[in-house]
Amino acid sequence: MSLLCVRVKKAKLQGPPDKFNTYVTLKVQNVKSTTITVRGDQPCWEQDFMFEINRLDLGLIVEVWNKGLIWDTMVGTAWIPLRSIQQSEEEGSGDWIFLDAEVLMKADEIYGTKNPTPHRVLLDTRFELPFDIPDDEAQYWTGKLERINTMGIDDEFPLEDVVQSRSLPFAASQCSLDDQDSAVDDRDSDYRSETSNSLPPRYHTTAQPNSSLHQYPIGSRQQHHPDCCTDSIHSFDLDYRDQRGTSPVDSSRFGSSGNLSQTSSQLSETGQESTGGSELEESFHSYHSTGFHPSTTGQPRTNGYHLTNGHSTVLSSEKQIHRLSLEVGQSLKNNTTTERGTKLLRFNDDGPPLPFSPSRVRWLKAINKVRVELREKHHTYLGQDEELNARQAFVKSSGGSSLYGIDSMPDLRKKKPIALVSDVSLVQARKAGIASAMAARSSIKDEELKTHVYKKTLQALIYPISCTTPHNFEVWTATTPTYCYECEGLLWGIARQGMRCSECGVKCHEKCQELLNADCLQRAAEKSSKHGAEDRTQNIIMAMKDRMKIRERNKPEIFELIREVYVISKAIHAQQMKTIKQSVLDGTSKWSAKITITVVCAQGLQAKDKTGSSDPYVTVQVGKTKKRTKTIYGNLNPVWDEKYHFECHNSSDRIKVRVWDEDDDIKSRVKQRLKRESDDFLGQSIIEVRTLSGEMDVWYNLEKRTDKSAVSGAIRLQINVEIKGEEKVAPYHVQYTCLHENLFHHFTDVLGQGVVKIPEARGDDGWKVYFDDVAQEIVDEFAMRYGIESIYQAMTHFACLSSKYMCPGVPAVMSTLLANINAFYAHTTASTNVSASDRFAASNFGKERFVKLLDQLHNSLRIDLSTYRNHFPASSKDRLQDLKSTVDLLTSITFFRMKVQELQSPPRASQVVRDCVKACLNSTYDYVFNNCQELYSRQYQPIDTNKEDLPLEEQGPSIKNLDFWPKLIMLIVSIIEEDRNSYTPVLNQFPQELNVGKVSAEVMWTLFAQDMKYALEEHEKHRLCKSTDYMNLHFKVKWLNNEYVKELPNFKGVVPDYPSWFLQFVLQWLDENEDVSMEFMHGALERDKKDGFQQTSEHALFSCSVVDIFTQLNQSFEIIKKLECPDPNVMAHYSRRFSKTIAKVLLQYSAILTKSFPTYIDKEKIPCVLMNNVQQLRIQLEKMFESMGAKQSQESEEEEVGEELEKIEVELETAGKKMDPEASDLLNDLQVKLNSVLDELSSTFGNSFHSRIDDCMRQMATLLYQIKGPLNDSNKNQVEADSDNMLRPLMDFLDGKLTLFATVCEKTVLKRVLKELWRIVMSSLEKTIVLPQGNETFGAQILSAAKELGQLSKLKDHMAGEAKSLSPRQCAVMDVALDTIKQYFHAGGNGLKKAFLEKSLELSSLRHALSLYTQTTDTLIKTFVTTQHAQVHNGKGIRLTPNEKIQPSRGSGVVKPIGEVSVQIELHTHPNNGERKVSVKVVGASDLKWQTSGMFRPFVEISMIGPHLGDKKRKFQTKSKNNSWSPKFNENFHFVLGNQDGFECYELQICVKDYCFGRADRVVGLAVIQLREITGRGNCACWCPLGQRIHMDDTGLTAMRILSQRSNDDVAKEFVRLKSETRSAEEGR
Repeated sequence: MSLLCVRVKKAKLQGPPDKFNTYVTLKVQNVKSTTITVRGDQPCWEQDFMFEINRLDLGLIVEVWNKGLIWDTMVGTAWIPLRSIQQSEEEGSGDWIFLDAEVLMKADEIYGTKNPTPHRVLLDTRFELPFDIPDDEAQYWTGKLERINTMGIDDEFPLEDVVQSRSLPFAASQCSLDDQDSAVDDRDSDYRSETSNSLPPRYHTTAQPNSSLHQYPIGSRQQHHPDCCTDSIHSFDLDYRDQRGTSPVDSSRFGSSGNLSQTSSQLSETGQESTGGSELEESFHSYHSTGFHPSTTGQPRTNGYHLTNGHSTVLSSEKQIHRLSLEVGQSLKNNTTTERGTKLLRFNDDGPPLPFSPSRVRWLKAINKVRVELREKHHTYLGQDEELNARQAFVKSSGGSSLYGIDSMPDLRKKKPIALVSDVSLVQARKAGIASAMAARSSIKDEELKTHVYKKTLQALIYPISCTTPHNFEVWTATTPTYCYECEGLLWGIARQGMRCSECGVKCHEKCQELLNADCLQRAAEKSSKHGAEDRTQNIIMAMKDRMKIRERNKPEIFELIREVYVISKAIHAQQMKTIKQSVLDGTSKWSAKITITVVCAQGLQAKDKTGSSDPYVTVQVGKTKKRTKTIYGNLNPVWDEKYHFECHNSSDRIKVRVWDEDDDIKSRVKQRLKRESDDFLGQSIIEVRTLSGEMDVWYNLEKRTDKSAVSGAIRLQINVEIKGEEKVAPYHVQYTCLHENLFHHFTDVLGQGVVKIPEARGDDGWKVYFDDVAQEIVDEFAMRYGIESIYQAMTHFACLSSKYMCPGVPAVMSTLLANINAFYAHTTASTNVSASDRFAASNFGKERFVKLLDQLHNSLRIDLSTYRNHFPASSKDRLQDLKSTVDLLTSITFFRMKVQELQSPPRASQVVRDCVKACLNSTYDYVFNNCQELYSRQYQPIDTNKEDLPLEEQGPSIKNLDFWPKLIMLIVSIIEEDRNSYTPVLNQFPQELNVGKVSAEVMWTLFAQDMKYALEEHEKHRLCKSTDYMNLHFKVKWLNNEYVKELPNFKGVVPDYPSWFLQFVLQWLDENEDVSMEFMHGALERDKKDGFQQTSEHALFSCSVVDIFTQLNQSFEIIKKLECPDPNVMAHYSRRFSKTIAKVLLQYSAILTKSFPTYIDKEKIPCVLMNNVQQLRIQLEKMFESMGAKQSQESEEEEVGEELEKIEVELETAGKKMDPEASDLLNDLQVKLNSVLDELSSTFGNSFHSRIDDCMRQMATLLYQIKGPLNDSNKNQVEADSDNMLRPLMDFLDGKLTLFATVCEKTVLKRVLKELWRIVMSSLEKTIVLPQGNETFGAQILSAAKELGQLSKLKDHMAGEAKSLSPRQCAVMDVALDTIKQYFHAGGNGLKKAFLEKSLELSSLRHALSLYTQTTDTLIKTFVTTQHAQVHNGKGIRLTPNEKIQPSRGSGVVKPIGEVSVQIELHTHPNNGERKVSVKVVGASDLKWQTSGMFRPFVEISMIGPHLGDKKRKFQTKSKNNSWSPKFNENFHFVLGNQDGFECYELQICVKDYCFGRADRVVGLAVIQLREITGRGNCACWCPLGQRIHMDDTGLTAMRILSQRSNDDVAKEFVRLKSETRSAEEGR
């Protein structure tokens, strides 16, 4: 419902200014408002009006009227569609609207205008929300208004699509235990009126008016009920705060909209006398997730019924009721002898006791209290059988014993719906409280009042005011001073001063003639009788008789209806008609009365003084008698409280009450001389004497006297009338209430069987039509005759409807009525500036009475909305429309509180409805939970009469199985679907604040989550169910959350909790899955072995065991994946656990393959298939990474092993960013291990060809050495041929093998095999051909050769069998052969990458070795010197001092030194030619470690090693010293180096030897000094520790090999000898 704000600003009218005296009328939705009257052709009103709008398909009617003397004329009209009005928070400048002359009508409603006029009016129209809403909602209305305006009523309420079905039985009340506002207790209501003087009853009984119990039709044919039923209903003394009603639902998601209707039965039990409720409270316990009550014997029993709101839920069969009655009675009896100690119901018999929530304890107390009261009644009741309603959504699949018996997707099959509750039960449930509700209307039982009202009604109808004779006014000239009968003002002028009725002679101003309401005919009769004009009187009486006869003849149905309503016999009625006619004819001739008038107070008066106030007093005139009150100075809300007494002898007289502002200035005194009225007029109220009756306390609005009058406010009068011949009776307002209530009772309860008949009425005043034509005429004539305000009529009818507010169509009528009542009091008018609350306080209906009525109605509406499934079943479109109207009525009540009562912050209607919906859903969930098995079997399972019922203990949740929870989920889904499809389109008045479907999903999920979590905690302690059952339940809970909860505002973007509930059960399933996976892997491998590791297909090069393993793993992970776990922490646990399973399975598989691989090495294809299997493991692992959240690019086909491994690690790191780090590390390590396994298998497989490749190399060496001759231009072409010839043995071997490998190996495996073969070929080529080695170490060869250095032939013989020196031509052949081998392994891009081949260490080493063959001896020696920096003691221990006399400050630091030698070295460079010289002084040796039995004669041999020394002195020796282990030599030597290379290319090798005569000298120790270390010093002393031998790396060793083969080069031979010297292990010990 929206708020339409209209500001009437001004107008521009075409014509002379003095012609116009205009006002504006606004009409919308049966509400009419009028501005003040303003003169001129450009009138300015600037008045605001507000309207409640609940239909956007109507329009705002704007009419501009010109005020006339007798009647008003319409200047023009306009019709503004409500859809075209925009929403705005602020007032705008307005729009000029041109007026038309005529309106267009269709179906009695205006839909446009025609015939334009030149007049126009400036209006500002906008929609404003009626409450203080948030900014975002205001923005929503602004942005969406156009879309809302284009929606028709059919778009908003697509009720025709709802499939009708009947409902399940359930508890009548759904007032939530936690929703204390649901109680009727005013202390707990959401709003308590400040006018309430007393609290309503604490308990909701049928004696209470406005209760939902009284709202339903009562038939003329009474149904048979035991007397106990009514008694039991009234005896249910339940406190709503101590119980929770329940309500099941049906699903409409899959093609039906099941509904839940209130059941009809009242339940009572038989049994022994109870010992009291306290023992029951201690002995009966309930747990919120089980739905059982354990008896004192320990056997659980179901709480098969719930009693709420004075109703009870019907049981499904007579047998169940009888059984329940016996159980309850027996339990109560046993309680008298049973120990009071409580026994908690456990989740399992052997489990720990579970705590109770306070709400459950309160519920239990309420149930036990009801049982006690039921037992005291000693009545039984047989419930009516209920039909079933079946609906199939997803059905839990059988878990089975298989690991994969998991149902990850619900089965959405449909079933045909079956009716649940007969229509009769709904009617019966409504009948019980009808009589009690009507008893609240005392006027129905007040026979004395009814008799009097009956007579007054006849009197009003036999000669109605609407049919009275009008005055026949003529212009009249007064010859004497004459005063107006109406306003008492002087008829001014010389002639034609006023008007005079030719019939009755009444005189008045022309402007006052319309204010005379008395019947001219009756007045003439009265006047004639008084003045003795008997003939004229008789004629008038005859005319009146004729009129009454015609009335009685033409309208017999009116008088017959009055007779029937008041149950008067025809004879008495005929007598009364005669009496009434005579009383009308007698008129005032025999009428007299004493009238006492107390002027109590006034409010909201106009301010006439310059001070902004007034000095009011009141004059009261009855006939010719006039009295005045005292003056209250400076008060616009004065209180006089003065009493006056009058006698009246004419029933047509009127009481004239006028309020004046006393003025005591000069101007007033002058006016007093000229006029009878010197004071300012503040307002008047003209009261017909005939409208007075009994004692009255009435507020009268002050009215204008002339058009120029500016009045406002109301005056309160207490009037006591004693009519002669009549007993003292109630005021006419009370009499009207009696008439209206009796008519309503007659049509509704007597004739309508409890159904309210809604009259068809259209137009702006349609809301004022309360009955059909006849009854409506009765109440209107009565109100007109006795001065009953139309607003009082409306409020009285509203009060009557409030007792039937749940009947079909009534909420809509009540909503319209209350909206117009709101408009009457809340909308400002020109006649008053009184606030809405003050105007309402002056209501004759009674402020407190109406506020209390609204409070009770508000609470009752909340109670019924809290059980909207009972009262507004989804299967009934009419009831759904009533639901919408009920919410509109609730909104109107809120609007009334805010705008009329002017309360600061009344409860927002949207929040009240939301709370009611939540209360209904809470109790619905409880009912569904506690009756899950029964409801599910009725809705979703076919009827099987042969099937035995489950034991009671197995119907609720159990730790032995999980059958309960899928059924509960299905019922929850049916509830949410019904709310979403049936109720949400209806309750759409608050689109931004309330969506029933979303609230339903939120409440249901919240309650379900609490129970589900607790239940799974208990299951985790015992684990009696299969892991697959838990997984199936997990999928259903996931589906429920994703389908209905995930996108709710309170849950959107929030990680749900449900995955954590199932974490341990999923991990349990993964543990079991690991065992299954291992067993499956072993079985697959065994099958593969039996089949001989056959390829799975011609295109797949791996065997079937890999496929089987990953099929099983992928199936397992697919189940985890389908869980769609939204919690990253829980998913991390899943990933870690499953990663361990993957690692364990794959590593075990790889270990088995590795172990058995050597047994298949001699077979050609199987080793390749096994390697393919390992590679396929890696590929499938990558794919699994992708499915687990990682994105990996395809592995490059030509990646080398190192690069491939590096890339996979990078990819795993990328995956780890999206996966759990621990799981990522596990799989990263697994990929590395699988890579190592593949490397190991490839190496093993490659090494199996090592011996055969070595044979090929020896054949190649033989062919190579046969190539003789120098290399020149003439034989360069022959080199390629020689190369091909030499490679023939190797190529023949490789062709045979690689052809096979290319067909049976995957590309990655093939590359690994090629890499191994390449490594073996290169290594064997180097060791066999280029740098051949013997069986001994190279050092031993050199040593043995050096010992025979003097005999060159022996050295040649020693080396001949192992290697031969390659000639330049042979080196050229080798170069071509290497290129050929490289191209072969590259295979045109299908083999190894060129980059890998070029970077191969083996190829580099071989090329380097070949290049050494072409280098000179000087170059090789220079290379050796510049690269070998750690020949003795790893290059450490040498200390330098400035001269020999300065000892080093530290020791050598070497381990186990064998002595030390000190030398003084000086470096010289000639300044002119750059020739370099080295002077060496051998100072001595010390601490020589040498043991000998003979004489020890040590000497020092010093040699210069470097390039370009072939023609220079290279070696010097000192003299020997006898038996000195620290000899001193002090001998100087000089070496000439030349100027070709620097000092960094030379080194000194010092060798201490033991001189032996007749045989070779023995080496004591060696030291090497590289001159580059002392180049910067130029002159220094060196202290060098001695080592046992010279150490060198591969470069030095290669140079040694080359030089050792140059037997004709003395420098080479000497170099090899020097570097081969070593201290013998046997000598010198």
